[in-house]
Amino acid sequence: MEKVIVYLDDAAYARPLLPAAAEPTHWVLVACAPRMTHRISKWVSHSARENWRAKWADKLFDQMVPALRQRGDAVTPVLAKGPLPELTRALMAEHGDARVIDARRPKSAGSGGDAMRWSPGAMLGFGAWLFCSFAAFEY
Repeated sequence: MEKVIVYLDDAAYARPLLPAAAEPTHWVLVACAPRMTHRISKWVSHSARENWRAKWADKLFDQMVPALRQRGDAVTPVLAKGPLPELTRALMAEHGDARVIDARRPKSAGSGGDAMRWSPGAMLGFGAWLFCSFAAFEY
């Protein structure tokens, strides 16, 4: 039986990326919950965050597992709770030689804070334009 480890965070995005296998497959579905900011710890307890992550993963597995089991494949759901390289090593040790598929939705370029930063040249250009605009008005 072929074994495949799949990292996913969105069922609609991941479903078309999973290959159709001719032989029965053992899928190890690893749910990668969205990261929460470190500031949220002021408002939400650790146990509440873990409960939210577990409910989020259950919803994701409810969307993925039935279709795979309907094909006759075995499915093992796992919730990622740490760094993925360490989890991958642990899963490979537990399940033997397995193929790894990263079916997580890519992060968009505009989602990070770096996309909104201005370069020094852009700031100087904007400042020069602003200065010239106001200098054109005579008082």
